Amino acid sequence: MTRILALALALAVALAATPALAQDTLEKIRSTGVLTIGTRTGSPPFAYVNKDNQWVGFSIDLVEMLVRPEVEKAVGKPIKVEKKESTPPTRIPLLSSNSVDLIAGTMTDTPQRRETVDFSLTFFYTGAQFMVKKGSPIRSVNDIAGKRIASQQGSTNAKILREKYPQAQLREFPDQPAAFQALLQGQVDAYTNDGIQLYGLKAKAPKPDDWDVVGDFYSEEPYGMAMRKGDAKFKAAVDAGLKNGLQSGRYFDIYEKWFGPKGELPYPMSPQVKAYLLKQIGK
Repeated sequence: MTRILALALALAVALAATPALAQDTLEKIRSTGVLTIGTRTGSPPFAYVNKDNQWVGFSIDLVEMLVRPEVEKAVGKPIKVEKKESTPPTRIPLLSSNSVDLIAGTMTDTPQRRETVDFSLTFFYTGAQFMVKKGSPIRSVNDIAGKRIASQQGSTNAKILREKYPQAQLREFPDQPAAFQALLQGQVDAYTNDGIQLYGLKAKAPKPDDWDVVGDFYSEEPYGMAMRKGDAKFKAAVDAGLKNGLQSGRYFDIYEKWFGPKGELPYPMSPQVKAYLLKQIGK
């Protein structure tokens, strides 16, 4: 009897230690008719709530116009997209708890994060810079020793500053609006984030000309859409949507809507970035 109990206990421990299989996201979406994405409320032009209280942005359009049709094809029925707020500290827990199926905002694809989640094809490429008040002596990452630098909790920018530039006084905030508000109020000397996001904040600031975005990229930030690890069928559908968008040119139409000369934030795509994106689909 003692030996049987010991074997039963060993089996229970082994089962508890075995990682749970990834939930079949497509089955979940098929049964509910809903694709739930985690996204941002204050990161223009990628994802934000506009003056009409509508959730809009480049990342959201990519899901609605490119990803959703492929997911609908995979589940065999029309679906709707629901949105939940996610921030750098909450987005992976939201995925792990099945509260959302896909993170579609401004999440950098890194080797460390790939240990926990899977990423789609890269849909945007940028790098970290600084926003400062016009006339600031901070012009690059070489000028931040002893300076109060705001960043978002859980961001790759904060991690890089902690590890490579400990001489800076890093101040972490829960989200982008809070960090930018600290800069507006003079609580910090600079706010670091991905360059494109800083340009978005500058464009929407009460007095845009009061602020400069400075410095060369001190990091590489390829954005991908994150999903639960090991769910190959769902990843294939998400990637197919982005791939079709790049091949057909619809991706570039959506880019033009948000980043073209008449877009929310004019930010021309460089030939190098376009080549980087197209290389993913063998072009």
